[in-house]
Amino acid sequence: MSTTEPLGDLLRELVPQVLGVLLRRYGGFEECEDAVQEALLAAATQWPAEGVPRSPRSWLVTVASRRLVDQVRSEQARRRREVTAAAREAPHAGLAPAPGDGSPSDQDDALVLLFLCCHPALTPASQVALTLHAVGGLSATEVARAFLVPEATMAPRISRAKQRIKAVGASFTMPSAQEWAGRLDAVLHVLYLIFNEGYTTSSGPDLHRGELTAEAIRLARMAHRSLPNDGEVAGLLSLMLLTDARRAARTGPDGDLVPLAEQDRDRWDAAMIEEGTALVTDAMSASPLGPYQLQAAIAALHVQAPRAGDTDWEQIRILYGILTRIAPNPMVTLNHAVAVAMTRGPQAGLELLESLDGDPRIARHHRLHAVRAHLQELAGEYAAATENYRLAARRTTSLPEQRYLRDRVHRCTDSAPDVPGPLLDLPSSASSGKRSGG
Repeated sequence: MSTTEPLGDLLRELVPQVLGVLLRRYGGFEECEDAVQEALLAAATQWPAEGVPRSPRSWLVTVASRRLVDQVRSEQARRRREVTAAAREAPHAGLAPAPGDGSPSDQDDALVLLFLCCHPALTPASQVALTLHAVGGLSATEVARAFLVPEATMAPRISRAKQRIKAVGASFTMPSAQEWAGRLDAVLHVLYLIFNEGYTTSSGPDLHRGELTAEAIRLARMAHRSLPNDGEVAGLLSLMLLTDARRAARTGPDGDLVPLAEQDRDRWDAAMIEEGTALVTDAMSASPLGPYQLQAAIAALHVQAPRAGDTDWEQIRILYGILTRIAPNPMVTLNHAVAVAMTRGPQAGLELLESLDGDPRIARHHRLHAVRAHLQELAGEYAAATENYRLAARRTTSLPEQRYLRDRVHRCTDSAPDVPGPLLDLPSSASSGKRSGG
């Protein structure tokens, strides 16, 4: 194992593998996960000084197993469990797999672990936190930092999630056939939430958090390797790649937001676009159509246009119409309204937005005001646009978005403003209430 490989990336890759071994051998999610975290801490302390061991996976399994066995031995009531676990252990369980062995099992373990962390007994917030902690290998401090909350808030949330998993008797197995669809939907939803929070951070000074989008893509790749024929898994990975491909062009030198129509397309990641386009093309030709595939197809249409003026808005409008029928959601309607405005005129888009005014999920969301302001600006209704831009700026907690919206206020005060293309970068909008970013 090369010591030049980034230590953090290596440890995160090994987390689900090591945790899977312990769960199969000993059971007890909370205890095993705590032992893995202790092993990770030991590795982070020792490996930089002593070098990465020849078999880092086996090293972590051994250290975590010792931690777990020490805990068992320290509690009288758990001695029987220790004996039983030791009896189940295979003679060479702690050894590194032979070349070519172990990869399918590791992938399967990672997928089972994802399903376990997305157990329906947990709230979406707990599912996200536990997934990042147990599958992604992020510490409670790192998870808290990613979501801009105190560690004192995040650590108890993760602890409660582990306790809840134990309380409901969830086991380290794939869900039954009856549970499969719902649990897979939850897994994809959690990965989607992680990506969206990274792509357009809901609050704070930065527009995006690259570590979150990278982690979401890594976990989505892991799910795709285990479920290569599932069209929605492929669709979600495609959506992430096609969206993240634009990240470098989304901010200017000063960190300010650059809307889609004004981005330097030469800065988009061509390799990610090629991979994402191939994924969604294959998925849509071989699988039942689903919301993630539709969103990926929309994202592909955006990146395939050499210039903003070449965007196939009519096709995007049609795809959003289909998405509205199969996965209705206020964010879908919001983005659909922009596509309608670009093909049928801004008044048609504004009329569609009126259907959202009574929806409590979005009626006070800054995105609704921002899109309405943009369409009013396109229609020449500058006074109304100014008021909605101001309202949107007050309601967003993202500093780059605030600066952009306030800049639009200033532009609207000009007698003949130079109206740009759509405010929104329109990658992802179904499956959750999370907004899509610029």
